[in-house]
Amino acid sequence: MWVAMVDLGWIGGRRRRKAVYASTERAVLAKRDQLRADHAKGVNLAAPPRTVAAWLHEWLTTVKSSDGTGPATRARYEQIVRVHLVPQIGSVKLTALSPRHVQGLVADLQKTAAPASVIKVHGVLRNALADAERMDLICRNVAKAVRPPKLPRNERRALTPAEAGSLLDQLKDDRLEAVFIVAMTTGLRRGEVLGLRWQDTDLDGRALFVRQAVQRVGGELKMVPPKTHRSSRPIPLPRMAVTALSAQRVRQANDRLLVGPAWTDHGLVFASEVGTPLEPRNVNRRFYSARTAAGLDWVRLHDLRHAFATFLLDQGEELRTVMDLLGHSTIRLTADTYGHVLPSRARTAADAIDRILGER
Repeated sequence: MWVAMVDLGWIGGRRRRKAVYASTERAVLAKRDQLRADHAKGVNLAAPPRTVAAWLHEWLTTVKSSDGTGPATRARYEQIVRVHLVPQIGSVKLTALSPRHVQGLVADLQKTAAPASVIKVHGVLRNALADAERMDLICRNVAKAVRPPKLPRNERRALTPAEAGSLLDQLKDDRLEAVFIVAMTTGLRRGEVLGLRWQDTDLDGRALFVRQAVQRVGGELKMVPPKTHRSSRPIPLPRMAVTALSAQRVRQANDRLLVGPAWTDHGLVFASEVGTPLEPRNVNRRFYSARTAAGLDWVRLHDLRHAFATFLLDQGEELRTVMDLLGHSTIRLTADTYGHVLPSRARTAADAIDRILGER
């Protein structure tokens, strides 16, 4: 057995050294050189060794609780850590975690989980290791060396204007009609629509502002900040949405008169009959019954957001404009999501060249 010592210098009033061991001289020298390189990068080699599980717990309770991560996102991270990461690699020392460990984790997950789930687990680990690297706990993020599976591209068919009209016909004069009109004409997410307050609307100026969203956190409905920093955005209102919101204001005023003191005022545009936030699952149920009546069983509530974007792109709106209205974090996300619409615009561009140069 060969041993090599690395001098770490004076730490805490005493001189510290760290030993590495190997079965051959070549191997121990390689370990020594790696240790020296890590020390030069600022990795705290004198810190007591911690396991991956210990770091993930610290990461969730300290880093992710103070960096602006939303409670719902943090809850998803906690579930992934508890169900997938700790059982598989939690006992491994953080500094000893290798690409092979991560590759094994990904390979095992692929046997039982869908590609999207594997990608999420890999993403959480990569995120946690990136923070460990930033804090000089490890010298590199080994998750970056492992490629997660590719997500198969399944392009969903978008609603046509005629289908959208049929769906809205089924919701005419419904208590929740304005919810679906606003979703389809603004591209807001369900939580953003249900979190909308009257103070966030300007019907005379035909605009609204996304400042909060309804989300279920720990079994309770709560108001949370929008999904990303770009999700807090102003949205211009079509006249159709202004009409629906004006009718909603009248309907809500009648509700308040009916229940009197029982009304709980949260300032919400879309509230229950006593003013409390709408239960998102009830909104989904009403949508499901309307889509069935319209013969559109394949449509999801989130597809109203996709329909909004597709309608705009079909009318020649710029990708950047659609990105801003949807609150996407990057234009690449918008392009990847709605790439199926762009070929028709490319054909239109080719026709434009014919018109310009065709006479020659």
